[in-house]
Amino acid sequence: MTKQLTIKDIAKYCGVGVSTVSRAINDDDGISEETKARVLEVVRKFHYVPNNAARNIRISESNTIALLVRGIDNIFFQSMFDQFQDELLKAGFDFWLHSVDEHKSIAKAAVELAKEKRLKGAIILGGRMENPEQELEQLSVPYVLCTVAHSMDSPVPKVNSVAIDDEAESYNAVKYLIGKGHRRIAIVTGHKDDLAVGGQRLSGYKKALTEAGIPIDEDLIGYMMTDITEFTPENGYAVTKELLQRTDFTALYCISDMTAFGAYKAISEAGLRIPEDLSVLGFDGISLGKFMTPSLTSVVQPREQLVKSSVELLKKSINGAKKTKQLIYPAHLVERDSVG
Repeated sequence: MTKQLTIKDIAKYCGVGVSTVSRAINDDDGISEETKARVLEVVRKFHYVPNNAARNIRISESNTIALLVRGIDNIFFQSMFDQFQDELLKAGFDFWLHSVDEHKSIAKAAVELAKEKRLKGAIILGGRMENPEQELEQLSVPYVLCTVAHSMDSPVPKVNSVAIDDEAESYNAVKYLIGKGHRRIAIVTGHKDDLAVGGQRLSGYKKALTEAGIPIDEDLIGYMMTDITEFTPENGYAVTKELLQRTDFTALYCISDMTAFGAYKAISEAGLRIPEDLSVLGFDGISLGKFMTPSLTSVVQPREQLVKSSVELLKKSINGAKKTKQLIYPAHLVERDSVG
């Protein structure tokens, strides 16, 4: 009976997946030392020797989904990791988190990881891809793009994707400030040549002002510094400081909460109070905003829905669904204390 023992039997005995057993046998770093020791103890106990057939089973039945992240330090993305893991585990998959360096192609990283880890599928979180159909044509496993930006001048890619409408939600945010009586509204937006998230949120800003009969004042547009990492408190601080020196305004709209945190410091150093002298509105809905003084009013992205839909789309694709879907979910504004 011992001679007939298969890798599936080992997996069942240990209460783990086939891919986990194969990783333990091959001394892969993808599992914990505790799990590896437990599997190898069973392997020794039953004198299991992997053969070519077992290796083929291992390769064909890999059950790992990789979450490839561009911007691993982004707090908004970090707030999604645990839920991605929970949803994938509930769906019966193993989870692998992989950070993609900002100087490396996301597509190349995905293709390499799919081969290295024998992936079942991939979810790409963040970053920017202009033509994912072509860029990811070498990726041999199903994939979903989650909040991956594309150029506003290009059509929406016909691949499985989940996101919000950045232009529409930015329009709603500025419309809210206008409704509070603000006419001089400054913005901390992306780089000047950003036609993705920064460009789309800037477009929403301009659309709301124009619709309200408020002229576009270029002095009120603060583009992120190219020599400082994008969407960081450091960049928000530097841009806000420059805006305050350049012109007067009653409200500041930051297209990310992280830049708003930096703006708070610049406003305080200028001797101004929030919201008595200057209102501040953020975007993303990072939980840290609740603990700012004053607490930050922000456009909250539907994080849970983005995660669940990404996993659902990927699962359907793995199970053979051929039709792709481009899902857009609404955000909502949470009023706190930073807008007067």
